[in-house]
Amino acid sequence: MKKSSISRRNFLGTAATLGVAGVVVPTIITSCSRETKKVVAVPTMLDQAPDGPVLKAGVIGCGGRGTGAAINFLSAGPNLQIVALGDTFQDRVDACREAIKKEKGQDVPIENCFVGFDAYQKVIDAGVDIVILATPPFFRPDHLAAAVQAKKHIFAEKPVCVDPVGARSVMATALKAKGLELSIATGTQRRHQRDYMASWQQIAQGAIGEITGGNAWWNGGKLWHRDPNASWSEMEYMIRNWVNWTWLSGDHIVEQHVHNLDVINWFTGSHPVKAVGFGSRLRRVTGDQYDNFSVDFTFENGIHVHSMCRQINGCVNNVSERIQGSKGSTNCRNTILDLAGTEVWKYQYPLDKDGKPTDNVSVDPYVQEHIDLVTAIRTAKPFNELENTAISTLVAIMGRISAYTGKETSYEEMMNSDLKVGPKVFEFGPVDVPKEVPIAGLPYVPKAGETN
Repeated sequence: MKKSSISRRNFLGTAATLGVAGVVVPTIITSCSRETKKVVAVPTMLDQAPDGPVLKAGVIGCGGRGTGAAINFLSAGPNLQIVALGDTFQDRVDACREAIKKEKGQDVPIENCFVGFDAYQKVIDAGVDIVILATPPFFRPDHLAAAVQAKKHIFAEKPVCVDPVGARSVMATALKAKGLELSIATGTQRRHQRDYMASWQQIAQGAIGEITGGNAWWNGGKLWHRDPNASWSEMEYMIRNWVNWTWLSGDHIVEQHVHNLDVINWFTGSHPVKAVGFGSRLRRVTGDQYDNFSVDFTFENGIHVHSMCRQINGCVNNVSERIQGSKGSTNCRNTILDLAGTEVWKYQYPLDKDGKPTDNVSVDPYVQEHIDLVTAIRTAKPFNELENTAISTLVAIMGRISAYTGKETSYEEMMNSDLKVGPKVFEFGPVDVPKEVPIAGLPYVPKAGETN
């Protein structure tokens, strides 16, 4: 195995860790410690982006998340427009266009609505300032590269790839975007959520001492699936059912659990260097993915973080993170406990109209990330989250591959792997990809449509 020539430090800069520049968000500190405390500034989070010249955005991927992201963008501030839409399917474009009209009163010009595998490039070329990328994650590396080549600002949903080749492509695109001073937000909305940000500040200032380990959970019920339709080709069926196919989504440890793994990376200021995992398929009825994973991640300094994710109905659920330190622990969102389990810090949420505490931040983080993106563009203070999200996605891929194979898998291997999933040809017909569910412990043999 050749040694990676890409340094971790290249991808974990302070500016990328923090996001946009600014000042401290409100907190309550209940500890009575007299120790000298390190002060760490955190970004300002405005309730609305500042006014400025019209910013025009195009949406690439017009399903539920793309439509939601479009409406979130339009809610971020004044003089924002959606002027172009693109998707593989006409019905998705039509539904998104209708939702934007209904929710925000904006008409997207019909001549700027594009359908097909090349729709992304037509949106990029439609006179937009910003592109919103929300297709199935398999397509993200190519769409990111095309948008940066065209010097567009970007909102890209997570995850940003599904395999190691895609991850390295995204890392290279991120560095190119920084050189062009483009701003990129990446759908990791916890980094734009005020209670998470305040908790991160406390941990960075040493509130729990030295970090010694942690946990990450996304244990929930099954997501949606689509049954085959006689009028669809296999390609259309797979794309419409994308969240159940590894080549399109990365499996749910990548597509969904990346949120929690990204929080762990953010709070530790690092990332795991190896993984040992397992998983299985118990009740999933479609696609080729597992419905549960358990992964032990090890960091360079020797600490361990246990990752657990599951998509099975009728089970106890938990979507959260936990960091353990030498002096206490945090749930990463709003609370810090000392070693005895006593609460020593709590985030102060806004009060309701009756003066009672709420449990929600004042601005929806799905809107906040667009506020921060528009603010960065209008104040000419670029921020770029793409490198960090590529790292978090690659960590999730590392855990998936360990579980699929039953082998210890390292980050260095991921940075050198030639594994690329998905078909080579995109047309409506049969799809030349492996469709078997992985079985751990068996020798891995690349199949048609897959290189390793």
